[in-house]
Amino acid sequence: MHRHFNGLKTAALFGVLWLVLLIIGGILATGMRSSAPIWIMALIGVGTTAYGYWNSDKIAIRSMQAFPVTQEQAPGIYQIVRELSTKAHQPMPRIYVSPTLAPNAFATGRNPRNAAVCCTQGILNILTERELRGVLGHELMHVYNRDILTSSVAAAVAGVITSAAQFALFFGGGRDSRNANPLAMIAMALLAPLAASVIQLAISRTREYHADEDGSTLTGDPLALASALRKLEQGVELAPLPRKQDLVNTSHLMIANPFRGAAGRMFSTHPPMPDRIARLERMAGRP
Repeated sequence: MHRHFNGLKTAALFGVLWLVLLIIGGILATGMRSSAPIWIMALIGVGTTAYGYWNSDKIAIRSMQAFPVTQEQAPGIYQIVRELSTKAHQPMPRIYVSPTLAPNAFATGRNPRNAAVCCTQGILNILTERELRGVLGHELMHVYNRDILTSSVAAAVAGVITSAAQFALFFGGGRDSRNANPLAMIAMALLAPLAASVIQLAISRTREYHADEDGSTLTGDPLALASALRKLEQGVELAPLPRKQDLVNTSHLMIANPFRGAAGRMFSTHPPMPDRIARLERMAGRP
């Protein structure tokens, strides 16, 4: 499986996230002559991350109103997932189906032994067996590559940065507020969360490219995933998910951005579909 460049990029992006956090922490500590606030917010962020990480499968499945299916109810999905998990020498995950007609799929779980794969009824309606195999290979690689941990940590650090920046703006530099530059404080409060969000999106997009490549290596058929992504792009435009907060919170797990519109693409955790398709075609040897 291809890991080198994407793993290095992710590590670099995490480094930038922590650098932004340390800079804000230093400003807060200087202004208030105490580092207590930044540590409190960091602990809150770690606690929130731990809860989300350990319950990621339950949260995502509940948001999509998915239900478990047996091998008799979904023999095609079971056959594909069993074949791919056996090939990867990994445990068989639990299988769920969501009744929504919005075409999508996701895998979640803190590790391969606690993993779940979910397909919507919409994606089962539009994909061929070969295309579905490509999608399931992609989703399984999110679990095998521990992407749930990566995204959880990125979200937590981004959240702490946002809270710290808002705290700094609210208290205006603490005891030394008379010497604080109000424009600088406002800029930090606005730009730091934006920077954290952009870095978090970059990490998520790197993970998607990684799962595309590793999933296609697992299935041996990158063109099947490319064909599925084309159908999903069109399918989401016809049947997007509603922008409910619980769905927004779990949308980064899905193989395709589930929301319609330019704003959704601009701030999407997913890279552009044409880029993903082009990469997969290059994997298959197409110019």
